[in-house]
Parts: sequence; structure tokens; C-alpha cells
Amino acid sequence: MTTMQAAVLRGIQQLAIEERPVPEPGPGEVLVKITAVGVCGSDVHYYQHGRIGDFVVEQPMVLGHESGGVVVGVGAGVDASRIGQRVSVEPGVPDLTCAECLAGRYNLCPDMRFFATPPFDGSLAEYVTVHAAFAHPVPDTISDDAAALLEPLSVGVWANRKGQVGAGSRVLITGAGPIGLVATQCARAYGATEIVVADLNPHRLKLAQDLGATATINVGDTSLREAGYEPTVLLECSGHPGATGDGLRTLARGGRAVLVGMGDDGLPLPLTHLQSREIEVTGTFRYANTWPTAIALAASGRVDVDTLVTGHFALADSEAALLAGERDPFAVKSVINPQR
Repeated sequence: MTTMQAAVLRGIQQLAIEERPVPEPGPGEVLVKITAVGVCGSDVHYYQHGRIGDFVVEQPMVLGHESGGVVVGVGAGVDASRIGQRVSVEPGVPDLTCAECLAGRYNLCPDMRFFATPPFDGSLAEYVTVHAAFAHPVPDTISDDAAALLEPLSVGVWANRKGQVGAGSRVLITGAGPIGLVATQCARAYGATEIVVADLNPHRLKLAQDLGATATINVGDTSLREAGYEPTVLLECSGHPGATGDGLRTLARGGRAVLVGMGDDGLPLPLTHLQSREIEVTGTFRYANTWPTAIALAASGRVDVDTLVTGHFALADSEAALLAGERDPFAVKSVINPQR
């Protein structure tokens, strides 16, 4: 096969299924036949607005970065025995030579090539090439969907690492979207004894409880400040300024806040509260060295990402997959199979 189909964003709310050449793996790369792609909020945002912050779509771009598949070809220097391996694709390939990469913080590499982040094409296509080290083999106990969703799971793993969640932690998670729900499961796996999830959506709050939350708060009925909960760790997964501000004000002395959701540059911080309680605040940007942990959590059943999938779509129906969350209040995660 010399050509393939890909879902290409050509402009705001302009998605086209295009025929493109099947890419050739270069030295050190593998060719992956993509079997599942999860729809991320960033894909939806690019589709609806054509940009996220400083990242602006200025030329046609293939969407998608949560993906898994099967290795069907290898480039020079890659062992041919990898052909036939089922893999999860880590979508960000750094330069591997800069100071950040050499320090192990490759997620902060200034020359990162990240799928579906302008100007780089994503993985919502029948085939992609990727550096062999970033195509992670997965066991057969992990489904095709789960192989793709190891990417958002890695965000949850990274958030919990940054928050130093461990045995005895009291964790507040604001936002029960896919990231909040995987962060909930990771917090449980990491040993947190209390995991409280706050959101407006009753269906997602019920799902959070099913996945390990010890309690939930519907902030449409009760504000975080009125709830009286004092966590040692805040994992802010909504990006909402009100949730962020209220979450910070609930933290116990010496607590840690991890800002995961994409927030507003103009967010006011409750500095008196943060300073008088010596609260640590940090952001997260993607992840680094998380795939081995994510694979182990999914393969062992400690984390269930398959439960998050609420819709399957063919590549031709990618636009419907992007709009599913807007149209269906019960939708959590859409998965597209480019081979359908």
C-alpha cells in the first residue's frame, strides 16, 4: 500500500479526510499501523478555534495524539523483530541532546516534535512513523483502546508524581473529565487514602466514585469552600479559574497544588493563603518517562481506561467524534479506528 487516509484540519471547523502517501520510516524509526486514536480536548479545541494559546494552526494539520497500533515496518538501525509488535505511541519526540533532555526532563525540550501540535501532523491516520524508542510495546492484556489511552493515563501518572501522592495522601481532584478520572485511579494506585473529586456533571461524578474516589462534590450544589475538605494535594484538572482558586484555598498547611488543566494567564492567586501555609504550586507540561508505569497500571488492572470509552468511530466519522462531548452529556472519551 502506497497511500492512506488521514483526518486533516484545514481551517476552523473544517475537517477533511484526505489521501496521503504512507510515510517511510527513517533511520531509528518504526512504521505503525494505527488501530485506535483517542479524541483529546486539545483536538476539539484546535477544531473549534484553530489555536491553543501560542500554538496556532497555520497550515493543514493531521489531528490526534493519543494512539496505539502495530509495527509494520522499520527503518535503518531498528531490529526487524519489532515488526508485528503491538505498541502505544508516545506522541512527543524530543531532540535528545538539549540540556533538558540530558537532565531527564525531555517534556521541556524546546525542540520537541509533538503529534498534532502545530506545525507537526498527528496520528489520526492509517499509518504514522515515530522514533522506535517512543513506540512502547504493550502486552496482549491491554486492548487497542487502552494502548491509545496510555497517553492520557500518562498525564495522570505525571500529575500524581508532581504532587508526590503516596500512602496517606488526602487528594482533591477538580474536574472529572478523562484526565481527572485517570488521575483519580492513579491516586488510588499510589496509595492515597482520601480521594475527593469535584465537578458539575453528576454522571462523571458517579463514574469517579466507581473508579476509586472516596467522595465527590457537586460544585453546582456545594462550593469547595463550603464542603470543608482540607486536602494535602490538589490536582487541578479543569483549567477553570474558579475551581483553581477555590481548590488552592482548601489546601492544608504544607500542601501541594499541581495545575494540570490549561488555565487562564490572568488567574489571580490567593498569595496570603499560599504564603502563610507554605503551599507549593507547580504546573505540568505533558510528561516524561511515564509509559512503563502507565503500561504496568493498565496491564495489572489497577487502572481501567477502557471504562472511559463511550463511543467508537470510523475515520470518516472523525468530526462526529470531535463533537461527541458537546452533543452528549454522558460522553467521556471517543475513540477513532482509522482502519474502519
